[in-house]
Amino acid sequence: MATRRLGIVMYGVTGRMGLNQHLVRSILAIREQGGVALPNGDRVMPDPILVGRNAEKVAALARQYGIERHTADLDAALKNPADEVFFDAATTQMRADLLTRAIEAGKHVYCEKPVADQLDKAIAVARLAKANKVKNGVVQDKLFLPGLRKIRMLRDSGFFGRMFAVRGEFGYWVFEGDWGQPAQRPSWNYRKAEGGGIILDMLCHWRYVLDNLFGKVQGVSCVGATHIPKRIDENGKPYDADADDAAYATFQLDGGVIAHINSSWDVRVRRDDLVTFQVDGTYGSAVAGLTKCWTQHRVNTPRPVWNPDIPQTMNFFSQWEEIPDNIVYENGFKIQWEDFIRHVVADTPWHHELVEGVKGVQLAELGIKSWSERRWLDVPDIKI
Repeated sequence: MATRRLGIVMYGVTGRMGLNQHLVRSILAIREQGGVALPNGDRVMPDPILVGRNAEKVAALARQYGIERHTADLDAALKNPADEVFFDAATTQMRADLLTRAIEAGKHVYCEKPVADQLDKAIAVARLAKANKVKNGVVQDKLFLPGLRKIRMLRDSGFFGRMFAVRGEFGYWVFEGDWGQPAQRPSWNYRKAEGGGIILDMLCHWRYVLDNLFGKVQGVSCVGATHIPKRIDENGKPYDADADDAAYATFQLDGGVIAHINSSWDVRVRRDDLVTFQVDGTYGSAVAGLTKCWTQHRVNTPRPVWNPDIPQTMNFFSQWEEIPDNIVYENGFKIQWEDFIRHVVADTPWHHELVEGVKGVQLAELGIKSWSERRWLDVPDIKI
């Protein structure tokens, strides 16, 4: 058994997502387990170099986690032939340019979503990767959530019968920052000029979730809103929050399935989790959160009676049965990193190329256009 090194240029890891999910819980966790196992029994050990615009921040991060290599010189990092992969988790507005530079330097590329802030940029990057024959991928982490993996298992087992409806609720209250509670999200999320907006952020997620679990998206109707137009930034200064902070979208899917997903940073949670999906079918229904999933089969469906004159006696939550955790579910970001590393080194199958990220940007743009024009829009096929 041999161990092969894989050099990875990691950009944008000083941010919350890049640091926690990609560096610590993925790459460092993979190193601690002895690398990624290949089909032939060999292993791949990722060797990251941390890159960022702030040299002091990247150096401090490298020291904290025992990483030998770090730099603020991205051009020099991209020129090193010993590092074959470029990963980006920086801001959306920079992503298309960064991926372009990496692809032109001959790197395989992997990135967070959205893959760009505009559809034409996303298509151009995907076409460049295809023309240069580099391996490429986009993070699609929610497919690996334990709750949605359980939904997939139910679907594959035939539990639902014919699926006909999906209802999604995502979000939580993000504090405005003006009365002692600091905001949980960075201020750029709420500024149009900096690539903010929940439609661009979340419809990219919902595209791959719907396409892969419930049916290819055929049409969209979306209404956005900026419910809280004034917020306080990281420096305690007020600013105009002009990007959409809530989106209410309905989707038509292949097979006649209707999906509706509410996304909001202005909602107080009274449900099982920060995100929940209810799937209804002729044989049964299921509700999944991030990790847990509850089911109700048609033979166990109660028979409520509408009577507004007396208090409700049924406890509807108690009428659902939880799926047991018979499988140990690892961190979804780590699982996808392992799959991408195998794809790069051993050419194993891979289903999350940049074109899948392009579809997400397409749906976000159509959602914004639907809101602007107050109408349904078809979702055409994209050819790269």
